[in-house]
Formats: sequence, structure tokens, C-alpha cells
Amino acid sequence: MEFSKIISVSGKPGLFQVVSQSKNAIIVESLVDQKRLAVNSTQNVSLLENIAIYTYEEDVPLLEVFKAISEKTEGAKAISHKESGKKLASFFAEVLPNYDDERVYTSNIKKVIQWFNLLIETGFDFSKIESVSEESEK
Repeated sequence: MEFSKIISVSGKPGLFQVVSQSKNAIIVESLVDQKRLAVNSTQNVSLLENIAIYTYEEDVPLLEVFKAISEKTEGAKAISHKESGKKLASFFAEVLPNYDDERVYTSNIKKVIQWFNLLIETGFDFSKIESVSEESEK
């Protein structure tokens, strides 16, 4: 599973992997139940690799945030996204200490943690991605 092919579809729970493209739609497969569906061009779709988190210096790509969470949890699931807002903000501050708390809302933190836990459940290994990106830089 490639991180660059994982998307979020507004109005649909969970994450999806892009399988194919047709003329008027994208064929995606749910990471939760492996069911395939067609997402037409009128639906809002976000590639996870294009999402970034606001910090006081510069925006941090979501993949870097996921790697930081993975290092903190040692590759295990993070806290539940259903925890209180204070617990979520505290956890997120440990992972990304300089995030902009005025522009990153609790709902954003919930979504990031929910997505991270979903990816861990499907067997996504962020430590392997780190070594691949380092090799491509050499």
C-alpha cells in the first residue's frame, strides 16, 4: 500500500486506496472492509500526502506527523480519537510541539489520530517509509 494513493472522501467514513481511474470517476477500495466504490468528480477528495498541519514555522506534511506519532507510540495505535479534547491536544503537543493551536482545531487532531490508528490497523508501517525516503534523497 502506497501512502501516495490513500485518500479521504468527504461524506464517507474511513480512508480509501485509489485502485483505478475511469473517465468520470475514481475507483477506490476502503481500507476498513475492502469494498470498492466509484467516486465521481463532484465528490470532494483529499490525497493524504497533500495535507499538512499548521505550525508556527512552516506547514508539516501529514506523513511527517504520522511518523512522529509512530515513533512516540513505537508503531502501535495511538490514543483513541474519542478521548477528551484536552487529552487529544496534549498528546498532539507531545508529537508536534510547535503546532499552531489557533489554526489546528480539536476536530483536526481527532481526524489525524483516527486516520493514524486506521492505517496502523491495516498494517501500515511508517518506519519503512522513513527509510525509503532517506534512500531516495541519496
